Parts: sequence; structure tokens; C-alpha cells
Amino acid sequence: MILKSALAFAAVLAMSACATSMGSQPAMFSQASLPDAVKVPAGHRVAMETVGVGEITYECRPKAGMAGQFEWVFVGPDARLMDRAGKPVGRYYGPPATWEAADGSKFTGAQLAVAPAPGTGNIPLQLVKANPAMGMGAMQGVTYVQRVATVGGVAPAMPCAASNAGTKQIVQYRADYILYKAG
Repeated sequence: MILKSALAFAAVLAMSACATSMGSQPAMFSQASLPDAVKVPAGHRVAMETVGVGEITYECRPKAGMAGQFEWVFVGPDARLMDRAGKPVGRYYGPPATWEAADGSKFTGAQLAVAPAPGTGNIPLQLVKANPAMGMGAMQGVTYVQRVATVGGVAPAMPCAASNAGTKQIVQYRADYILYKAG
């Protein structure tokens, strides 16, 4: 009888602990406050919330169709993707823009829309349509990606001119990448 009571008590404690830890989970991402241009269409659900921390490379190049003028051109990102607890879950790199999970599954995507990010010096919010994933794993079935909560990442402030054409500059950035699947 004592053993049964002890087992029952242990089971209640275990269920309480599970309920408590489940109740402390962060709320699922909501796109309600985002500009309409970067909202994911109805019929899709958040599959994974990641935080990307890394760098974006820009290169000083001649401006297309503007003789004698130069501009900083986006070359590509290189960022670690982590879950909300800070655990590494993959990488984001390019070109082409590629999201790769730690399990090796990955996908590329095409930008559908951008919207200004709050604050100054932050890369825009973005909506990306995912191409079919390569490999089985976490990225299988991802349909859309939103880039939100951006910090930094804009083109360098230093001048871009003929004297430094071909120069590459790296800027730091951080952004949340919210991955969606159908359903």
C-alpha cells in the first residue's frame, strides 16, 4: 500500500511539473502587428521560430545604368540560427538565400515582399516563399519565412566610390526568422 501511494504521489508530482513547464512556454509568434505586405497567407502555421545572428557582406560596385556612380550592393548573409532558448538549430547563408537545419535539411527561397523595419539602421522586414526542401528533416514542408525584429544589417555608412570599387564590407545583424508550414 505504501509503495502504491508513493508511486501515485510521484506520478502527480511528475504531471504537475510537466503542466508547470508547459505553462511557461513562450507564446507562439503572432504576425498581427506586421505590415500586410510581409504577412503569411491564411492556411499556414508557425513551424519554427529562430533567431539569426551573424553578418551581411556588401560590395562597392558601379551603379547599373549610372556612369561614374557607385553603390553598396548586398552580396549575402552568413548567420547562425538558434531557437528561442539560444540552442543552435542551423544556418542561414547565401547566395542563394539558404536556410539549413542542423539535421542537414535545407531550402532556398524567393523574396515576395519587404516592408520598412522599425527604427533606423535596420534591414527591412521580409516575406520569402520557400522552394521545396532538400533532405529529410526540420526544413521539410516549410512554405514561407518571415524576417522580423531586425537589428542592424544595412549597407555600410562609409562612402562607395571609384576609389574603393570592389571593396567588401561586413556588417553585423540580428533578425528573427519565422518558418511556416501549410496547415
